[in-house]
Amino acid sequence: MSEIKRPPKRFDYIDDGAAIYVDSFATIRRETGFDHLPADAERVAVRMVHGTGQIDLAHDLVIHDDLVSTARTALQLGAPIITDAHMVASGVTRARLPKDNEVLCALRDPQVPALAKSMGTTRSAAALSLLEDRFDGAVIAIGNAPTALFHLLEMLLDGAPRPAAIVGCPVGFIGAAESKQALEETVHEGLGIPFLTIRGRRGGSAMTASALNALAQEKE
Repeated sequence: MSEIKRPPKRFDYIDDGAAIYVDSFATIRRETGFDHLPADAERVAVRMVHGTGQIDLAHDLVIHDDLVSTARTALQLGAPIITDAHMVASGVTRARLPKDNEVLCALRDPQVPALAKSMGTTRSAAALSLLEDRFDGAVIAIGNAPTALFHLLEMLLDGAPRPAAIVGCPVGFIGAAESKQALEETVHEGLGIPFLTIRGRRGGSAMTASALNALAQEKE
């Protein structure tokens, strides 16, 4: 095999990975504010902004006062992460997980299509029902499907085991904003589970995985 060489550098750009990392976080902190969030949630917010490139994202974040401490403690005790999308699961940096925590997504389970049909809902929503027995004390992250977040809330209101925390950041034009509003309102109506969400239509796998990576380990 011939020697692999870097092409001639023709553009002026930073090419040191560590420097890019540090400068990115410094830029985020310089260009936005996090005073409206719990103090221990700043690093979570910074990572989410970093994962999207959207400075104004911080202003739409809603983070429960107990979210960071509760989710991080659960993960340190070995709790699994349960998610609605394999893209979220793939975005979790396994080296940051404190106890080699399981990251579970049942979307590819062969039971899902028939279950979704019988329930009259999406596969993303139905897949959560297959993991109900793992809910207790887990960190549940919804990063794709609004129907999955609605379904999760309905399961919990119907008596499903309580997770330690919910990261609810589904994306889209149909139901995304409404599902996240329902998450906020359901918690305030007595569900009492610490949560993180982003108001409006924005969300997605990258944003959700960024939040999970920040919750998994305090080190930035």
